[in-house]
Amino acid sequence: MHKLLPNIFAFLDEYDSQILKNNNINIGIIYRNYNAKNREKELIKIASACKKCRKQLFVSNDIRLAVKVKAEGIYIPSFNKKTYANLEKRNMKILGSAHSQKEIHEKISQNCSAIFLSPIFYMEKTKKFLGLHKFNYLSHNNNANILALGGISKYNIHKLKLLNIKGYGGIRMFKKKPAFKRPVFIKNNFF
Repeated sequence: MHKLLPNIFAFLDEYDSQILKNNNINIGIIYRNYNAKNREKELIKIASACKKCRKQLFVSNDIRLAVKVKAEGIYIPSFNKKTYANLEKRNMKILGSAHSQKEIHEKISQNCSAIFLSPIFYMEKTKKFLGLHKFNYLSHNNNANILALGGISKYNIHKLKLLNIKGYGGIRMFKKKPAFKRPVFIKNNFF
């Protein structure tokens, strides 16, 4: 039996007990630390915690590690152009990220179950963002499950209700405050 994709995703680069202790099982965890020396050890710790609290785990860019920790699937960043064959036979889901129409088509051809479209809101790192109108235009024109990512904070999270999305993900929003004060955990029934 296939599990449905969660509506909320937390991107982690290290173990965070506050996120993993939350009772909301509709949160997916994406582990995306490419440079850590103890990457495998950290991922095993996260995978163990995800299994205990029934959260779906996705590993970024590494099928071998995803299979080893029995993750739900993999996450393919926008810079990865490889196609992954036979993942459906292993019952692994594929998530991807995109920043433009061209990248959305690449992720669709890579058989992604859902695509993170980013950045939706202003971020200091890139200075470029899609905004609500362009984001909705791209999500309406593609036959894919689109998730919002990039620049989401407690000040603009309410704007996500204006979008044609299946969920959203966050990186910074999960790192700043204790888990019980984060906007994601206050609004469990967002969708």
